Amino acid sequence: MELILWRHAHAEPGFPDLARVLSVRGREEASDAAQWLNEHLPTHLPTPCRILVSPAQRTQQTAATLARLYETVPALAPEASMDDLLAAIDWPKKKGITLVIGHQPTLGEVATYLLGESRWTPKTASLCWLKAVEPSEKLTIEAKRRQAQATLVAVFTP
Repeated sequence: MELILWRHAHAEPGFPDLARVLSVRGREEASDAAQWLNEHLPTHLPTPCRILVSPAQRTQQTAATLARLYETVPALAPEASMDDLLAAIDWPKKKGITLVIGHQPTLGEVATYLLGESRWTPKTASLCWLKAVEPSEKLTIEAKRRQAQATLVAVFTP
């Protein structure tokens, strides 16, 4: 499984949180990140890229810049936990590439957890592309918990 974590682009302040929209800067960031993704995502896969998006307006607007079909997943809302996100994407069992458009701090927590000791704190519209690795059978249970579950494929920051 490959996982791309995409933090929504810069949004205007406001309330309620789910209704916040992208700022002018955010629309530009989202467009730049979408262009990078469209240049790097394979166009022909046995299993197409799944795109899962938080129901927040700013993530929906970020997703729209990709001009691809996506699924809105309530479990990816701003208050989602790392466990909610990993369950929603079926990590690491799902085959192919899954793109998640979501929120901080959850995306950073997921990347940090999957990469082991590395820490990732994404800026708005940043992307982190990860690939699952198989844990070594020779390790103890405690060592497996500390072992990285993914390798870093790419990072993009507009």
